[in-house]
Amino acid sequence: MGQRFGGRYSPGAAGAHAADIPAVTPAMARKHPVGARVNLLFVLPFAFALRAFFNDPVGLALNLAAFAVLMLAAWLTREGMLAQAAYDARKVARRPAIPRKIFGSVLTGAGLGLAGLAGGMVEAVIFGVLGAGLHFAAFGADPLRNKGMEGIDAHQTDRAARAVEDAEETLSEMADAIRRAGDRQLVDRVAVFAGNIRPLFRTVQDDPRQLNAARRYLGVYLTGARDATVKFADFYARGRDPQARDEYEALLDDLESQFALRREALLEDNRTDLEIEIEVLRERLDREGLRREA
Repeated sequence: MGQRFGGRYSPGAAGAHAADIPAVTPAMARKHPVGARVNLLFVLPFAFALRAFFNDPVGLALNLAAFAVLMLAAWLTREGMLAQAAYDARKVARRPAIPRKIFGSVLTGAGLGLAGLAGGMVEAVIFGVLGAGLHFAAFGADPLRNKGMEGIDAHQTDRAARAVEDAEETLSEMADAIRRAGDRQLVDRVAVFAGNIRPLFRTVQDDPRQLNAARRYLGVYLTGARDATVKFADFYARGRDPQARDEYEALLDDLESQFALRREALLEDNRTDLEIEIEVLRERLDREGLRREA
C-alpha cells in the first residue's frame, strides 16, 4: 500500500522549519562519474555478437572474441572512471594501483583489431589503432601520481582509508536497519545524518594524521549509533511509539552536533599548526638576518 510522504521534515508539516531542512550543496549533488558514454561501451559489443552468427567458423570465433574483449574493456573503463572520481574528490589520494582506463583503451583496440582480422591484417591494424586512440581521447588516462602525500606516511594514509571505509560500511548498515522501521521520513532522516557527518570523513582523508583524534567518532560513536538504530527500528516497527521516535531523532541531532564540533576542532588544530610553523620560520629568518636583507 502506498505511503504518503509527510512528517516532521516535510514542507507544511507540523514542527517543520526551514532550519530543519538541509540545504543541497554542490557536493551532495555531484554528478555520477559513470555516464552515457561509459554505458554505451557495454551496448556496442553486442553488434559483434550478433554478427558472429552470420559468418563462417573463423568469423564466428573472431567476432565472439571481439565481443568478449570489448566487454572487458568496457568494464575496466567503468572501474577506471569510478577510481578517478574517488581520486579527484580527495585532497590526499594515492594513484590507482591498476591503470584501468589505459588498459581499457588497449583492449578496445585489441577487440576492434580482432573484428577486423576477417578483412585482413591491414584492416585489423587500422581498426585497432583507431579504436585505442578514440577511446583514449574520450576517457583519458588514469591518475599516474599520488596527490597531496608529500610529508605524509603511506602507512598513515592506508590506516585512514581503512577507517573511513569501515565508517561508510557502518552508515550503510544504519540505512539498512532503519528501513525495517517502515517509515520513509526516518529513512530520509538517517540519510541526512550520514550526509552531515561525512565532512569529518573527508577531513580525515585529507589529513590522515588526524585519524587518532577522530578515531573514537569513526569507530565507537558511529558503531553505537548503528546499534541504537537496529534496536530502535525493531522496536518502532512493532508499536510506532512517538516518544521513542523523538528520542532517536534527538540522538541523531546530538551526534551531528558532536561530529561537526570535532571537525571544527581538527581544522582549528591544522590552522594552529600552520601558524606555529610560520612563526618558527620567521624567527629563524630574523636570527639569520634574511628578512631584513630582503
